[in-house]
Amino acid sequence: MLAYTLFDTAIGRCGLAWKGDRIARLQLPESDDETTRIRIGRSGAVEGSPPQAVQTALDGVRAHLEGELDDLCWIELDLGGVSEFDAKVYAIARAIEPGHTLRYGDVAQRMRAPGAAQAVGQALGRNPIPIIVPCHRVLASGANLGGFSAFGGAVTKTTLLAIERTPGFGEPVLF
Repeated sequence: MLAYTLFDTAIGRCGLAWKGDRIARLQLPESDDETTRIRIGRSGAVEGSPPQAVQTALDGVRAHLEGELDDLCWIELDLGGVSEFDAKVYAIARAIEPGHTLRYGDVAQRMRAPGAAQAVGQALGRNPIPIIVPCHRVLASGANLGGFSAFGGAVTKTTLLAIERTPGFGEPVLF
């Protein structure tokens, strides 16, 4: 059974869904709690109280979003229903340390799938567990942010990168 809870973070009220002790979804804040609840409940999840392992993961996400940077790779995931291609993309994204980025093309190269940058972007757009699978750390070519499917789009992506003190994001500009 899939259960979820909403929790407060530095960027707003997020949702976290789990199956057993594994995290299955993370919903970034929507415009209001009810929309966040609807989005995370779409997968059939019901509201519940998190078991200890899930509460520990929730606390880790909260601390990370408050600036206590953590790669969150210790959190166990339930990626049931995710394609093999997407799972490979997510594994590479999880290996990107806070404060660092890769390009969609870099991820495709690491998968030994040159030319699959667009498919990588689509996989990241389907990411059910943002923050823990840090799709925001993957950028378009050049200095472009690329897409971000969460509420707030590029502003939310920029905010996450600034929290992680990623060079070029959230820093004061002299000119």
